[in-house]
Amino acid sequence: MRGRTLRRLGGTLLKMRPIMRAGHRHKRKNVPPDPAADGQRPLSRIIVEQLFSRVAGASPVQGNALRLLRDGAENYGAWLAAVAVARDHVHFENYIFRNDAVGRRFAEALAAKAREGVAVRVLYDWMGCFGQVPRSYWRNLREAGAEVRCFNPPRLDSPFGWLSRNHRKTVCVDGEIGFVSGLCVAKVWVGDPSRKLAAWRDTGVELRGPAVADLRAAFAQSWAEAGGALPDAGLGGPPAPAGAVSLRVIGSRPNTMGLYRFDQLIAGMARRSLWLTDAYFVGTTAYVRTLCDAAADGVDVRLLVPGPSDIPVAKALSRAGYRSLLEAGIRVYEWNGPMLHAKTAVADGRWARIGSSNLNLASWMGNWELDVAVEDEDFAAEMERMFEQDLQGATEIVLDLGRVHSKHHKGGPARRGSPGRLAAGAVGLGSAVGAAITDHRALGPAEARVMAAGGGILLALAIAAVAAPRLLTIPIAAIAAWIGVTLLVRAWRLRLSRTGTQPETTPTGNAHAASARPHASDHPADHAPTGRSDGEDRKLEPAALDRRQPG
Repeated sequence: MRGRTLRRLGGTLLKMRPIMRAGHRHKRKNVPPDPAADGQRPLSRIIVEQLFSRVAGASPVQGNALRLLRDGAENYGAWLAAVAVARDHVHFENYIFRNDAVGRRFAEALAAKAREGVAVRVLYDWMGCFGQVPRSYWRNLREAGAEVRCFNPPRLDSPFGWLSRNHRKTVCVDGEIGFVSGLCVAKVWVGDPSRKLAAWRDTGVELRGPAVADLRAAFAQSWAEAGGALPDAGLGGPPAPAGAVSLRVIGSRPNTMGLYRFDQLIAGMARRSLWLTDAYFVGTTAYVRTLCDAAADGVDVRLLVPGPSDIPVAKALSRAGYRSLLEAGIRVYEWNGPMLHAKTAVADGRWARIGSSNLNLASWMGNWELDVAVEDEDFAAEMERMFEQDLQGATEIVLDLGRVHSKHHKGGPARRGSPGRLAAGAVGLGSAVGAAITDHRALGPAEARVMAAGGGILLALAIAAVAAPRLLTIPIAAIAAWIGVTLLVRAWRLRLSRTGTQPETTPTGNAHAASARPHASDHPADHAPTGRSDGEDRKLEPAALDRRQPG
């Protein structure tokens, strides 16, 4: 009954047009409804609009033009074309760069613009690019005049900070055109016809209009997190309207969980259909339950995931959850190609999402992510057509005599995944093991592989503890000493900050003065902790609220 009531409310939302927001600013801000406009709209529409803005931490921006881009050929071509005509600045943010034909082509294009005097800023993630490119790759860009920053390199005073990654994939040129996608910069996204290797499947979007200002603001946040603040000259005012599409730019940061709440809300409000494409699906119990409830209420819920995966453990954990989805009436498909890397959703032919966020805890809670949530019937219809085309290259998973069954896929070679996705996989593994121990939910045959892996790991640890105790005690003692020293140093710095004394240290990695960040937002989410696992940014003392201590 409650689900039907929520879906009726959702129908009001998905049919409405978002309000025009006044005074669009550089930083995302939830703009209060215009009292004059409120008198012309139903109260339910006002309430639901405000609900969406609060949950996502982003207000709708009207007057935009969008172009859907499929796979590496279309996305890379559009990115390079925009960079080639840049006049003022290029902001390029990505999780992975590789030193292959594609990576070198982008490096050459960015270096050429920097030599012309264009302000080129490149932000890459330390973990994503570890072992992917030589130092000369970045040195050549810097020598050409580009600014290059590394996001969140490991630090001795942050034992678990490396778990939080910058997983965003965005390009912004001259503050007039922007791109949001799931694509990294590597040859696998275009394939290799000479070796008969198909391209990875992925999706992106080209954006023009006032919402590009939100892309600039999101880049300014992550750029400042990796060093000094972005100059005001790199921002500027919002572009003029370029179309009629309304959208939200959702720039997620660790522990804000704005996109998670947004995804939950859409799943709960969908009335006709909800079609999801995800590369590393390891949904939380709450999210999976929401999908199952929607399917039980008659919503056409479909999930498209990879067949072969670059992270085998992620595939195993995804498959372990198929049974509950299939039994609830959700249709699950596996991609037949080498790798499906897209992260998209479309609901009721009215709402769509494209970006870098996967449906797992690493994206929802641990990483810096960026997505575009679009409220437009024409664009959503285009997304539905693309999803239906993708299903023609996929195999549907079915329950055959109580067992999960699918056709055989030819997998590609396994590749290294991010620690965040591995952490999300560990959460899934822990959930399955916990269910087996406590017997709080039924386990199916599809989870046998996960159970075997968990049992084997625990048994190996038990044998090692008996046969060679030092193999466990020494690493545990070292980690405990590391964390202990880190906490003592942090406590000392907090105490000094309370007394007004600041130790002489040089900021490294992500540490910098918070007061130097540009355009402080009025939205509470923008003042929230960045969510490092070691608790670096938690508000511990009133005297420390106005600045971050150097690392």
